[in-house]
Amino acid sequence: MNLRKIVSAAAVGVLSLSLLSACNNTIGAAGNEKVTLHLASNHPEEHPVTPSLREFAQLANEKSGQEVEVKVAANGLLGGERDVIELVKSGTLQMAKVSASALEGFEKSYSIFSLPYVFQSEEHYYNVMENSEAVHDIFTKTKDQGWFAIGWYSGGQRSIYTANTKVESTEDMKGMKIRVQESPTSISMIKAMGGSPTPMAFGEVYTSLQQGIIDGAENNEMGLTSNKHGEVAKAYTYTEHQYVPDVLIMSTEAWEGLTDEQKDVIIESAVESAESHKVRWEKAVIEATKEAEDMGVQFYQIDKQPFIDAAKPLHEQFKAKNEDNARYFDDFQSYVK
Repeated sequence: MNLRKIVSAAAVGVLSLSLLSACNNTIGAAGNEKVTLHLASNHPEEHPVTPSLREFAQLANEKSGQEVEVKVAANGLLGGERDVIELVKSGTLQMAKVSASALEGFEKSYSIFSLPYVFQSEEHYYNVMENSEAVHDIFTKTKDQGWFAIGWYSGGQRSIYTANTKVESTEDMKGMKIRVQESPTSISMIKAMGGSPTPMAFGEVYTSLQQGIIDGAENNEMGLTSNKHGEVAKAYTYTEHQYVPDVLIMSTEAWEGLTDEQKDVIIESAVESAESHKVRWEKAVIEATKEAEDMGVQFYQIDKQPFIDAAKPLHEQFKAKNEDNARYFDDFQSYVK
């Protein structure tokens, strides 16, 4: 997708001094004044998305001749995903990296990214995200709500992992309490797959697995290592039910004061850093898988058809809600090769 289409007009909002204790952080309106943008992310420093965000910041600075400075606040420094979305929406914070699942609560169209098996493979996922007009429409439709999306980073596939049980079918999922993100679509997905969805903060998963409060969770391979879930979850089954992107959102108020040159710099930097992120992500998955195997985690490839069949009613329900949903879904599927 050509993200330059996202650009309209733009000026830059000011981050509240109480958030980052940033003294005299003047955000320039137009001309050659320096622009400072604060970017929040809940990912830790070691997560592969974090260096990609820092690359975005570096590129923006270099391409603008040091006119645009992006300050990345990782580790959830400015709050949880819902908190930072609210801050961006109000114009208090200029930018944030959040999961598409978290945006579902602010714009229902984002639920398509959490729809199980809407992406049939990694190739299909990348093809849609880079070329689909539906993605462009979803990313830009919230400008009048105070925020919109200017880019995305791959979060890989999401699969089921449990304390010790290989999951091969929806029958195996019956009675299992599976942690999910606080997304209505993800909750419906686990129900359709036969499990009992248990929404909770990601930081609570390790202890909940350890104490048997939940039987499993669903995430990419990094979930086993960056938060040490592989110490308490020994069976990872490649259901590959979701490919949920991390989305780079920006305050409309902040965007509306940028010069045309600054707009181009932001978009170009987002696209370029997202492209190099693919390589970074692939390397991180290989490393995380090896580390998890050293922790005693077993990885299982299965026939996914029972799970795909279980998801089909959710597809029909999604399309039946409104014409936009049906159009978006059909557009996504048109990119299957």
